[in-house]
Amino acid sequence: MFIYPVLERTGLGRVIVGFAIFVPLIFATIEMAELKGWGWRALLLIGCILVLSVVGAMTPNPIITSAKWAFVAVLLLLSVMALFSYLWGAHVVNSVHLYTATSIYLLLAFFWFALYSAIDAVYPAAFLHSATGPSDRPSDLLYFSLITLTTSGYGDILPVSGEVRMLAAVEAVTGVLYVAILVALLVSAYRQPRNS
Repeated sequence: MFIYPVLERTGLGRVIVGFAIFVPLIFATIEMAELKGWGWRALLLIGCILVLSVVGAMTPNPIITSAKWAFVAVLLLLSVMALFSYLWGAHVVNSVHLYTATSIYLLLAFFWFALYSAIDAVYPAAFLHSATGPSDRPSDLLYFSLITLTTSGYGDILPVSGEVRMLAAVEAVTGVLYVAILVALLVSAYRQPRNS
C-alpha cells in the first residue's frame, strides 16, 4: 500500500504492483483449496483476471478494465469470506487469528478499492478531488477506500453519483460492523489460561 503511489506512475511499476497484489491472493487461494469448494472458484477467477489483464494491455478498453476490476473484487470478497469462516470457527484466540483478522480488514479495503476502480473505468467522473478536479490515479481510490472503511472521511475525495455515494456509505457501515463483530467473536473465543 505504501509503495503503490510511487510505482503506479510507470508501466513497469504497475506490473510490479499488479504482481504484489496477486501474490497474497495466490497464497489465499492455496489456503482456500483446503476448504471444500473454495479453491477452484478462486483459480477460475484468477484465470479470468489474467486473461482480462492481458487483453486489456493489448487493447485498452474501459469495459475490459472494468470487468477485470469486477473479477478482482469478487476474488477479494471470496478471500474475505473464506478467512472470516476460519475466524468464525475459532475456539481459542492466538496470534494467527489476530493476523487473519487484520488481513480481512485490509482485504475489505482492497475489495472496495476494486469496486471503485471498476466504476471509475467506465465512469471516470465518479470521484472528484475537492480542489483539483477528477481523480486520475488508482492510488487515490485506494486512499479513498481506506479512509472510508475506517470512517475517517477527510473529504478531499468525494463520490459524485448517487450509486457511488451509497457504495461508500455501505463501505463505512461494513468497516464499523466488522470491528464490532470481530471484537465480539474474539472476546467469545478468548479463554483465560487456567492455573494448574
